[in-house]
Amino acid sequence: MTTIRVASYNTRDFLEDPYAAARVVRAIDPDVLCLQEVPRRLFSTQRVANFAKHCGMYWSGRHRGSGGTTIFTSLRVDVVESRHTRLRVAFLQRTRGFALARVAAPGREPIAVASVHLSLDARERAAHAQVILAAVNVGGEVVLAGDLNENESGQAWQAFAGVMRPVSPLTPTYPAARPRRVLDVIFASPGLQAEPHVPLDIAEADLVAASDHRPTWVDIRLDEPTAAQDRADAAAEEVSESVTDEMVQHAESGGPGSAGSPDVA
Repeated sequence: MTTIRVASYNTRDFLEDPYAAARVVRAIDPDVLCLQEVPRRLFSTQRVANFAKHCGMYWSGRHRGSGGTTIFTSLRVDVVESRHTRLRVAFLQRTRGFALARVAAPGREPIAVASVHLSLDARERAAHAQVILAAVNVGGEVVLAGDLNENESGQAWQAFAGVMRPVSPLTPTYPAARPRRVLDVIFASPGLQAEPHVPLDIAEADLVAASDHRPTWVDIRLDEPTAAQDRADAAAEEVSESVTDEMVQHAESGGPGSAGSPDVA
């Protein structure tokens, strides 16, 4: 059985202690990390890249138009596609957006993962939810994670819950020091199953120092490979085993037919 761990974390533009936030992420050890409120402006690319490095994770290096959302991944999954989309907000309001990635565990079909950060305005949240739902409808299973800025009574939450279901623990995540509100949540489409939640050993001091939100996470169970996928994997392994050291050395030396010395007709 294969599972991937998806986490969601609002890091408050690194205004708190980003090193504490990185320690929190390393303690969770996610395969996919959906982030909200990462820096968007001056030197933002380098700051986000440095944060990914401290987390021990990988990042596309681009989040233009993201509204402060992005997605990190571990080497345990492959990124098939990655993009960021801006959401329309009222004049002079904080920019909003969502990140969307298609990720695949070895031998499994890709799933879509979205990191979202909704508006403080209820009408905008409801409108944003419809835009996001249309964008993630790319075929296959979907995980949607983020800071909704509302609870289960909100229209955006209910819109997501109409086609998916919450799979992360519905425990308060805000404010970090004394959580009282469930603002951060992870949804999954019906074809994905969540494993029972396992609490992790995360330093309380780091949770409080890192951000004004606490993270949430879930382990998602993926379907077993199909018979066709099993056959393809076996064929690829057979080809790999047939490659000898002599063949590799010949190719690296630039022999005929190699990339370094193409055949001449």
